[in-house]
Amino acid sequence: MAFRAAISGCNLKLSVSSFGARSLSSWWRNVEPAPKDPILGVTEAFLADPSPDKVNVGVGAYRDDNGKPVVLECVREAERRIAGTFNMEYLPMGGSVNMIEDSLKLAYGENSDLIKDKRIAAIQALSGTGACRIFADFQKRFCPDSQIYIPVPTWSNHHNIWRDAHVPQRTYHYYHPETKGLDFAAMMNDIKNAPKGSFFLLHACAHNPTGVDPTEEQWREISHQFKVKGHFAFFDMAYQGFASGNPEKDAKAIRIFLDDGHPIGCAQSYAKNMGLYGQRVGCLSVVCEDDKQAVAVKSQLQQLARPMYSNPPVHGALVVSTILGDPNLKNLWLGEVKGMADRIIGMRTALRENLEKLGSPLSWEHITNQIGMFCYSGMTPEQVDRLTKEYHIYMTCNGRISMAGVTTGNVGYLANAIHEVTKSA
Repeated sequence: MAFRAAISGCNLKLSVSSFGARSLSSWWRNVEPAPKDPILGVTEAFLADPSPDKVNVGVGAYRDDNGKPVVLECVREAERRIAGTFNMEYLPMGGSVNMIEDSLKLAYGENSDLIKDKRIAAIQALSGTGACRIFADFQKRFCPDSQIYIPVPTWSNHHNIWRDAHVPQRTYHYYHPETKGLDFAAMMNDIKNAPKGSFFLLHACAHNPTGVDPTEEQWREISHQFKVKGHFAFFDMAYQGFASGNPEKDAKAIRIFLDDGHPIGCAQSYAKNMGLYGQRVGCLSVVCEDDKQAVAVKSQLQQLARPMYSNPPVHGALVVSTILGDPNLKNLWLGEVKGMADRIIGMRTALRENLEKLGSPLSWEHITNQIGMFCYSGMTPEQVDRLTKEYHIYMTCNGRISMAGVTTGNVGYLANAIHEVTKSA
């Protein structure tokens, strides 16, 4: 009874009341709403639009020709095989050993000497975003005075990742707005003028958002100049297989750098090429001087992951390793990823042909010259705004079209709308 009386005393009540008032009024007083994500905000606006004619070509997620999400048959079969055969125990900090080994073979080649010599430090990552973030923190911890060169333009989240890792950012020329292609001369000039030993972020294939990739010969020149300047290349490879339909072809840039002896870094993702968007499964790898250095680097990558998320999730990694580790399932996947790439290539051709048939005064050849998920249309923010307000067509304000959202059912409507907002440009 004495204890109850004590805790109900006036002084204690006042103290709790004062704390409560302070916590409600002052703890988060300076927190303001975060700006909407420029990509995910498009989907929010699309979902809120009641128009039956609305079209979403904003977010980069594959859709079939009916505009529906796709679960690959190889994924369904992999899940049938693993159902009931695994437990829910933690993976090691570095993730699934089998998934990592298969990922390295996919990126570096089945018969890579780097893999045989154990010169690659690699961990499972939370898709490509997580791989980039772990590397950015690794760069900051062990090269604290370095900076990262990022192409203009790039996937918007790249800037967020290196910013939050406190790595200073510089930019280099990439896209040429007039030609809607690669500004190769300006890019090479920036590479030459960057301080020796600089870090560069490179898109391995299907550059996001432009769909503009260097040619094989241009990649060789880029690699040579990196060698001259001693730069470090970090490749973000989010679309291997999804760009051309051939994973080997899409890894060509990386293989060129490896042939030239570069100690590269690489972020891999299975969101696009296996449709595992919600599983968040990827791989981060760093090429090292020898096996001892690889052990040390891997231990530090794991150490960085530990306070972020401790261990990566198990299910997506099992799906990937089941597919890539079985020859029949891998062949099924190769056919399905080619099918996705071919559909997008076909929609590029259809969109261009529809615009040309409408008598557009503009050249639209860049639609078919570009590759991968996205088409950098060249439309202005004002024209994109008209598309949304007048035609209920949603895309990012930089004019990036997600070709995965284009179907035989809406390509004519999309082309007509684009023609109407651009014909007087």
